[in-house]
Amino acid sequence: MDLLAQLAAHRALCIVRADHVPDPAGFTRALVDAGLPLVEFALMNQEALRVIAQASTVDGAVVGAGTVMTPQLARDAVAAGARYLVTPGLRPRVSEEAARLGVPTVLGALTPTEVADAIDFGAAAVKVFPASRMGPSYFTELLGPYPDTPLVASGGVDAGNAADYLAAGALAVTAGSAVVGRDPSDVAGIRARAEQFVAAVKRAAGPGEPAGQGAES
Repeated sequence: MDLLAQLAAHRALCIVRADHVPDPAGFTRALVDAGLPLVEFALMNQEALRVIAQASTVDGAVVGAGTVMTPQLARDAVAAGARYLVTPGLRPRVSEEAARLGVPTVLGALTPTEVADAIDFGAAAVKVFPASRMGPSYFTELLGPYPDTPLVASGGVDAGNAADYLAAGALAVTAGSAVVGRDPSDVAGIRARAEQFVAAVKRAAGPGEPAGQGAES
């Protein structure tokens, strides 16, 4: 699976942080149908592995695991069906284990030094978190010294500002609570919010990059 191709095609990644997802397949199906096939489930508890396993059965979904803090969690997530791993900060041991397992990582960073470290640690992309503390212009500035680095804006991104981060140079943005909300069982509401988010992302899609119409996995 070419994670960069998926991020470039869809320009968005949905992050799910929930203690319980009652219907992982139905939840994921709603996101895929809305145009958000890349879904990251944070490893909040052991149930998250069950959620990943069930979500991975949904046709068209590109399911990953987030908040991966240790090599063991990396192994557990990949065994459950995760196709990529995301960390909140720099986790070189996780990146090493992911490379051994043959799955890409998105490492979290904020400062220019951390971005450089993430690249050195083999990250497929760098998640800049919390993006809302820095603003869209920060991405333009980061791309000065790091022009070829795939940056993902995460934290405080919603339908109102997603296009700003993409226009500033971010490869992709994350859809979090603004899409998922507080009730993972509200599938209809989640799909409606996801469609709004995708519409905002499409407004920033460049020529040849039809956001929401993906590359093959």
